[in-house]
Amino acid sequence: MRNNIFIIIAALFIGVLGGWYFGTSQPAYGLSKQSAMNTNSKAETIKMDMRKLWEDHITWTRAYLISAAADSAQKDADTKRLLKNQEDIGNAIKPYYGEAAGGKLTMLLKEHIATAVDLVTAAKANDQAAMNAANNKWYKNANDIADFLAAANPNWPKDQARAMMKEHLDLTKQEAADILGGKYEENVTDYDKVHAQILKMADMLSAGILKQFPEKF
Repeated sequence: MRNNIFIIIAALFIGVLGGWYFGTSQPAYGLSKQSAMNTNSKAETIKMDMRKLWEDHITWTRAYLISAAADSAQKDADTKRLLKNQEDIGNAIKPYYGEAAGGKLTMLLKEHIATAVDLVTAAKANDQAAMNAANNKWYKNANDIADFLAAANPNWPKDQARAMMKEHLDLTKQEAADILGGKYEENVTDYDKVHAQILKMADMLSAGILKQFPEKF
């Protein structure tokens, strides 16, 4: 009986020790799990932060589109939060490109939002002339944003940056049209497409920063 108790205790001890040594606290070989998580943590952080900023961009754009379509009193609060996101994106590049560049990007992005608001307003009023004018201004602003980015970082080629911005506008415009048109199933699918595309764009931006400033990571 005493031998059996000894065997049980020994087995439990070995099990606990094995779990500590081979489990989550301390793998038997290589880096600890915590050390592995910390590897390239700065690079991973900028990638996740960039994704969060641009996810906020499309989330609050969608919130604005829904509240504008419904003529909801929520619209002003959604617009205010959406504009703050443009400041957040501008602030995010300041550590790499300086205050002036961050301010410039914020200005361009706020123009992007203001023109989108003009486009939605014209669409709701069924004012075709105003829609065309806002649409042209919106796409020109997208090129301005792309050109600004390309000038700041050679890892963001102008043609690629312009293509990414155009795709963002194309998808967002379809989302807006379906929201305003009451196409509920379609606009949910639209948002999924917008979301997938913006993550690609965010990853392009963070990858460019990592390549341009490897010493910071």
